[in-house]
Amino acid sequence: MSQRHGCSDSEVGHYTCHRTSEKIAIDGKLSESVWERAPKSPRFVDMVTGAPGFLDTRMAALWDDENLYIGFWVEEPNIQAHYTERDSPVYFENDIEVFIAGLDCYYEFQINARGTIYEVFYIWQEAYKKGGCFDKPEFDLFTRSVDVIGGFQDPMRYKKHPRGRRWAFMDWDFPGLQTAVHVDGKLNDSMTLDRGWTVTLAFPWSGMTTLAQGRSTPPNPGDAWRMDFSRFEALQYNERLVDPSVGWSFNKHGVYDSHIPECFTYVHFSDETV
Repeated sequence: MSQRHGCSDSEVGHYTCHRTSEKIAIDGKLSESVWERAPKSPRFVDMVTGAPGFLDTRMAALWDDENLYIGFWVEEPNIQAHYTERDSPVYFENDIEVFIAGLDCYYEFQINARGTIYEVFYIWQEAYKKGGCFDKPEFDLFTRSVDVIGGFQDPMRYKKHPRGRRWAFMDWDFPGLQTAVHVDGKLNDSMTLDRGWTVTLAFPWSGMTTLAQGRSTPPNPGDAWRMDFSRFEALQYNERLVDPSVGWSFNKHGVYDSHIPECFTYVHFSDETV
């Protein structure tokens, strides 16, 4: 690349994802002992500065031959979540997010404390070619719901990333995805003091064919993928939302932007069973 947008590689985090031989319940509770033994991430940091977030957020990941499992622990004294319709803009509320990068594409997942999810599949326009790996009905520009990020209508990202614009397939759903949320408190009640919420996610390897772009699924021990784990916290002042919201992630990005695959955490897959 002729220029860099965001972090340097030395600022990118590393996480070792171990195998699990135990069945994991997708119930949001993270109550299985295997989650206690799985390496837990450091406290998430401010996406721009790298300072620790003032509320604790951590993740852990496990894998087997069928799925990649990700768990989140979210400290939240006032749990608020109002969107209920799939693919609603939950990023305007408090949410957690996962990005998974391919070579020429990446996938975005978000979920709020009600369990409402938002998904988008992004393809760099320079890599979108007839006869290529994205030349398939699910990525047809004329029949799918498609947006653009990084274009002139997106001033935050316009001409910032050296790869330029991305097609955003807004109606793409991860095949076989399983999600669950558990709330430790009382949802949408500002009069109670809540502890927080936890999330369990299962991404089937069979759904990652396009993201893999030829890589082994499930991965081979020693393989490294790039993934981003983050949280956005909607703050209010005088009963009005503060814009932008606070963003915390596994490692700093250097800018307020989740869409920088070069800043995604390195996830190293180990054959060691926890």
